[in-house]
Amino acid sequence: MRRKETSWIWLERLGILCVILTILSLSITLTINFRPLYVWDIKALNILDQVTISQSELLKNFGQLMSYLNNPWNQTLQLSDFPVSASGAFHFYEVKRLFLLCYGVLLVTIIPSSLFIYRLFKVKRLWRLIRPFQWGMIIPVFFGLLMAIGFDQFFVAFHGVFFNNDDWLFDPATDPIINVLPEEFFMHSFILFFILLEVFFLIGIIIGKRELKKI
Repeated sequence: MRRKETSWIWLERLGILCVILTILSLSITLTINFRPLYVWDIKALNILDQVTISQSELLKNFGQLMSYLNNPWNQTLQLSDFPVSASGAFHFYEVKRLFLLCYGVLLVTIIPSSLFIYRLFKVKRLWRLIRPFQWGMIIPVFFGLLMAIGFDQFFVAFHGVFFNNDDWLFDPATDPIINVLPEEFFMHSFILFFILLEVFFLIGIIIGKRELKKI
C-alpha cells in the first residue's frame, strides 16, 4: 500500500512538472507568434522611420522571417528587402532551433498534461496545483524586476544563456533587419510572455482553491 502511495506521489509530481512545461512552452508559442504586437510596435516605436519601405512591405518581410523560424522544412532565410550576412543567418538558425525545441516540448507535454489535469479533476485533487503555481507566479515577478532594473543587462544575460557566440550582435550595415527589430520590441515580447505565465498560473490557483472549498 505504501509503495502504491509513493508511486502516485512521484507520478503526481511528474504530472505537475509536465503541466508547468506545457504552460511555459504554450506561453512562449503564443508570444512569438502574436503578430499584433509587432504591428502595434511599428507605430509605437516609429519603426518605419528606420526604413524606406511601407508597413505592408515590412510586414511581408517580418512574415518571411517568422515563416523561416517556424517551419522546420524551410531551410533558407530569404527576405525580400533585407540582406542577411552569414553571421546573421547563423543566429537566426540558432533562434529557429530554439523555436522548434519549444514547439517540440509543447507537443510532447500537452496531451499528458491534459490527461493529468483530467485525472486530478476526477479525483478532486486540482488543489495540488496551488502551491507549485504560486511558486510559478514568482518567476515572472523576479525577472520583471530584473528587466525594470536594466533591460539592456537582462537582454545581454539572456543571450549569454541561450547562445554561445556573439552573432546576435548585428551590424546594421550588413544586417539592416536589426533596424526594424528594436530592443524595445523584445522587451514588450518578454512582458507579454510574463503576463501569459501569470494568467495561466493564476487560473490554476483559482480553480484549485475553488475545489479546496468544496472538500
